[in-house]
Amino acid sequence: MIGSTETTIPRGRPQRPAGPYCAGVHADQIAEDFPVVTVDTGAHVAAQLLAEHQLPGLVVTDESGEPYAVLPASQVVRFIVPSYVQDDPSLAGVIDESMADHCADRLGDKTVRDVLPEHLADVPTVNADDTIIEVAAIMARMRSPLLAVVKDGQLHGVITASRLLAAALQH
Repeated sequence: MIGSTETTIPRGRPQRPAGPYCAGVHADQIAEDFPVVTVDTGAHVAAQLLAEHQLPGLVVTDESGEPYAVLPASQVVRFIVPSYVQDDPSLAGVIDESMADHCADRLGDKTVRDVLPEHLADVPTVNADDTIIEVAAIMARMRSPLLAVVKDGQLHGVITASRLLAAALQH
């Protein structure tokens, strides 16, 4: 456990023989341990997890532990950069270092819920027995850096884009 509102999904997946085109590889086989936060976790805590573990994003659960959303690291970065700089990146050159040092302060008392845009509220999930091709199709369609793997209605693990690519290239 990383903190009071964060958890890590346990590992221990059965291995199945791989078939042609990865058809024998299933989501539960490539799912991995991953920090998970709740919608009420502090945004600063989430940002620290993303930075310290160099993660592409975090799975966010609701109060009951059900997958709720994926929070991409890019969304947290977007939240700390002032909107006028996002609108006109040339303005970034006029921000002095003291102001830049305080950009992360915008996370302050915010929660993950506060930095999560509404369009990201649907968590991309796959079933534990989905094939690697089904997983890849969902990841591509959702344009998400990671997917939650669900088994018997519970969060079972996470598949990152890099993990999916490694599995696909291995076979």
